Amino acid sequence: MKGYTYSLVAGLLMTTAACNDFGDLNVNPNSALNPNTASLLTGAERAVGTINSQVGPGGFNIAPALYVQQFSDVTYIEDSRYKTINFSYNGLYSGPLVNLQQVIDQNTNTGTKGLAANYGSNANQIAIARILKAYIFQFITDRWGDVPYSQALKADQNFSPAFDKQQAIYTDLFKEWKEAAAQFDAGSTVAGDIILSSSAARWKKFAASLRLIAALRLSKVDPTTGKTEFNAALTDGVLTSNADNVQYKFLADANNENPLYTNYVRSNRKDFALSNTFVDYLKKLSDPRLPVYAAPNLKGDIVGAPYAVFPAPGKAQDYSLAASAISAQTAPVNIITYAQVLFAQAEAAKLGWTTGNAKTLYESAVKASMQQWLGTAYTDAAFNTYIAQADVAYTDAKALEVIGNQRWIALFFQGTEAWNNWRRTGFPVLKPAASPLNGGTDIPRRLAYPVTETTLNAANYATVTTSQGKDDQYTRVWWDKQ
Repeated sequence: MKGYTYSLVAGLLMTTAACNDFGDLNVNPNSALNPNTASLLTGAERAVGTINSQVGPGGFNIAPALYVQQFSDVTYIEDSRYKTINFSYNGLYSGPLVNLQQVIDQNTNTGTKGLAANYGSNANQIAIARILKAYIFQFITDRWGDVPYSQALKADQNFSPAFDKQQAIYTDLFKEWKEAAAQFDAGSTVAGDIILSSSAARWKKFAASLRLIAALRLSKVDPTTGKTEFNAALTDGVLTSNADNVQYKFLADANNENPLYTNYVRSNRKDFALSNTFVDYLKKLSDPRLPVYAAPNLKGDIVGAPYAVFPAPGKAQDYSLAASAISAQTAPVNIITYAQVLFAQAEAAKLGWTTGNAKTLYESAVKASMQQWLGTAYTDAAFNTYIAQADVAYTDAKALEVIGNQRWIALFFQGTEAWNNWRRTGFPVLKPAASPLNGGTDIPRRLAYPVTETTLNAANYATVTTSQGKDDQYTRVWWDKQ
């Protein structure tokens, strides 16, 4: 099955032993004997950048950003009306997940771990690969629900993997992140790490922060486990400042540039502008982040595109595209931020999971987001004015609402994470598209499986749809019990 077989990234550097006897006559010269694990890791990390920034119809990042109305499409008014129902995860299995599994295998197997150690200590390579592998699997299960997990990535041992329950996947993800963080040793640094430059300290914070966010997903479905995992992650050490933010940094290179830049400039398509839902809300609050998020239209005004209105009442130049902080060729994309971690702590405090002060943590989260986006333009005076507004100020009665609304603002262009939190909490309160194209009436709650599952993995597909529910955009994933 294409989605789960081993397929190495083209162009990998190969390390091979010299041919000294006739035994090599039986070796396929085109087969990858000892992959360059540094190249495998780099390839997987580039995919992490892609899934957090991808645009275009049905894009991994833009579709959920449209669902939560941070963006609106302005050319083809389709995905804001939920036209794409089936999304494919096959490339994630056959690309970055296979790469990461190869990194783990090459650094584990007795016959290859010596050569693999040329690219960093075996333990450090395995630790990074496990953290990223768990991150990508969480990305997949949060979008589709029950997915192939324990039987996936087995190559020709299993071309038709069964679907694991999301609850079981989450249980294993917590284990993977915790064990991987403990696996780092004092050996040589890892080559090919373009996200955190092989800093064990930063990878440990990243892993703990992922556990923290994942634990909060359980707030409705299993709060006991969620509370336990949340506090364990806090103890192990999460992000503590904006300097800890985990980002993927794009380059001034057509092969590795910000996808919004590709859409806006290189392709001159300009398919997506900020939605009027998002822009109007930020205008209402006089939010100082708005001009950082939104570029003025041709008239010099910040104007959101009408959400899911067909036919479009204007052209792209009438509306505000994403500003350069989001859409420049080298603009980084956020994977996880300090503000995100603080919002999670504020919500956990409100839920009684921790002894933290929810109000203080919430205000710190808003401040961290402003400092992150405004940089040197940030002032305490502007923050104090902003946080005192009736629609922003923390009160115990509306704590979850203001946390949810402000997290939505802070997670701009982190579409999947914004959608995850909206599904779980219901905030911000959003109206669905007026005329959906998917046969439904509400905002999507999940993505339907790739159509290849119905043919290449038919028996397991039948089992999972019987167990999880109808394969559409409204069967909720396990933790979505709003």
